[in-house]
Amino acid sequence: MEKAAHDIRTFGDPVLKSRATPVKDFDESLVYLAEEMMRVMREAEGVGLAANQIGRLKRIFVAAHEDEEYAIVNPVIEERSEASENDTEGCLSIPEIKVDVERPAAVTVSGRNPAGEHVHVEAQGLLARIFQHEIDHLDGILILDRTDRESRKNAMREMRERMMARR
Repeated sequence: MEKAAHDIRTFGDPVLKSRATPVKDFDESLVYLAEEMMRVMREAEGVGLAANQIGRLKRIFVAAHEDEEYAIVNPVIEERSEASENDTEGCLSIPEIKVDVERPAAVTVSGRNPAGEHVHVEAQGLLARIFQHEIDHLDGILILDRTDRESRKNAMREMRERMMARR
């Protein structure tokens, strides 16, 4: 595959607002997709990447945290903690923009790995935030949809100003 096929899609691309389709075939092409997603994520210096961020509407995301790497297919949040945390998030698809997002402090996520084996991860702190952020992408939800109105308005203004400055 040519590299251009894996450019990270950015805000405004309709694929980012689309819900990804569950994966049915666990084959070599899925393993390859997960490897490519991990490569793209690392090159972009990200901590997570959902398939729709590279234009593929498949329910798979990759993540890396504290020397652990994850590729989770058809992820489901089984449990959420009652306690939540408000923290600043960025997104590879909304470059240079950061907004505060409130999320459960811990989640339990289940799914499969690219080989089709069952995966069950209890995540807290930053890893829980990464998982929730990537699952949001698979549901067509961006961090701008999760922040308060004022933060969203400021982020949109900042994006417009950056676009105007590039002209």
